[in-house]
Amino acid sequence: MNITSFLIYCVIVTFTPGPTNIVILSTVHNFGTKKAMEYTYGATIAFGALLAISAILNTMLVAIIPKILIVMQVSGSLYILYLAYQIYIMDTSTSTASQTTITWRSGFIMQFVNPKVVLFTMTVIPSFVMPYYTAPSTLAIYVAITTLIGFLAFITWVLFGTIFKEFLQKHQKNVNIIMALFLVYSAIMVSGVVEIISR
Repeated sequence: MNITSFLIYCVIVTFTPGPTNIVILSTVHNFGTKKAMEYTYGATIAFGALLAISAILNTMLVAIIPKILIVMQVSGSLYILYLAYQIYIMDTSTSTASQTTITWRSGFIMQFVNPKVVLFTMTVIPSFVMPYYTAPSTLAIYVAITTLIGFLAFITWVLFGTIFKEFLQKHQKNVNIIMALFLVYSAIMVSGVVEIISR
């Protein structure tokens, strides 16, 4: 097993901007580190759960995922667009209602409807680990390592938001618009529309 390529793949997928990371950054900016950590814990638990499901049900999932991918892409894109709208309309100076959309539960759900995360978690263990190791204890170790990498990626975005919080708050409306546009872009990319158009 090539551990270096496994780690590089995990880091690139988890640390680069994606819907979850953008929502975490926006949450720090609008509601603070504590709220972002609540969201992060939910996202991390779901991330680990998806990895464990992949390791346990590998052969069955390989057959099922291509059939439900379009449903995942559509539902995931709609959910990400909804989050983009919520971020766009956020105004922490006049309302706290939007805090209800950024919770442990929403962090958990986001992982299950984000096709990028689902495809990563359903393929990383089968592709990199299972050709070489099949013992449940070894698979559990790799699931834990990958989950830790995901958690570190989320924490990095929390820290980034905390460090630049003053700047982000100074330009709150512009930052919200940019975050919302990044999420719209993410929704378009995970929807599969680009692949359909390019055919």
